[in-house]
Amino acid sequence: MNVRVLDEEAVRRLLPMSECIEVMAEALASLARGEVHNPLRFVVRPPDAPSLMGIMPAYRGDGAPHGSSRLWGLKSVVIAPGNAARGLDLHQGFVALFDGETGEARAFMNAGGITAVRTAAVTAVATRLLARKDARTLAILGAGIQGKANLEAMRAIHDFDRVVAWSRTPGRAGRELDGVEEAATAEEAVRDADVVVTATSAPEPIVERGWLKEGAHVNAVGSSIPTTRELDTQTMADAALFVDRRESTVNEAGDFLFPQREGAIGSDHIRAEIGELLIGAAQGRSSDDELTVFKSLGLAVEDLAAAEHVLRRAEEEDAGTVVSL
Repeated sequence: MNVRVLDEEAVRRLLPMSECIEVMAEALASLARGEVHNPLRFVVRPPDAPSLMGIMPAYRGDGAPHGSSRLWGLKSVVIAPGNAARGLDLHQGFVALFDGETGEARAFMNAGGITAVRTAAVTAVATRLLARKDARTLAILGAGIQGKANLEAMRAIHDFDRVVAWSRTPGRAGRELDGVEEAATAEEAVRDADVVVTATSAPEPIVERGWLKEGAHVNAVGSSIPTTRELDTQTMADAALFVDRRESTVNEAGDFLFPQREGAIGSDHIRAEIGELLIGAAQGRSSDDELTVFKSLGLAVEDLAAAEHVLRRAEEEDAGTVVSL
């Protein structure tokens, strides 16, 4: 069988943010309609290892939109927190696509590029649905790969008058993020923000409820495991909470699990999945004064949809390298 292989440069070129935002909206709507299968990710954490491995499968079968064929997707990544100091992406791995009928491999592509773009694109979808239409100030917490990608995604959907950024490494936000004001503290960054994106590897909260203005929308992106969080308990308790997927949130999201263990929220605190908003099955923001939070974890169906988009464009342009296996 012939398999197309695509490196990070090709993935990023073939997956422009503006296109990926619409691909993610359709993927989340498809999930809400029950057209795709997305089991919980499988994570391997050896007790003495400095990294962990995540395995994320997904399947699109009958009922797929636009007459698409059946398809398997698999993302396999090693998450190495120490890579930040090495100047490397924390996520190292690949996304593979397989024919849903025959099981033949169709493509292997760089996972870092897929993850960076599709994660930020989902943030954009959520923000477009939940933020106030008159939002003027954006705060970005984190100046790494996700900080950069989320800044691009936010600018793709809204014309902000002001962007304030903060990093735990002084001076980094100003160097890495174009056209931002650098704040000395996270509190300073979010005080006047209408939209906040947290995209850090912080193990403990970096945002407190008292810092957030009335009617703010917060995207919590950085933490994707049960043992870390970026938002404090009061923020989660006071917010109308929206998620990419309920099952993933109640099993994997430290931002949700910590306040739940403290008795501040229950499983019914989740108002809706983003896909449910997209298909009109649930209500989003209820007033201009309401604090809204989108807790992003990242889903295998997002990887599948993004990778299929990349493959379609690669086949049209004959990009990448085709190998016989």
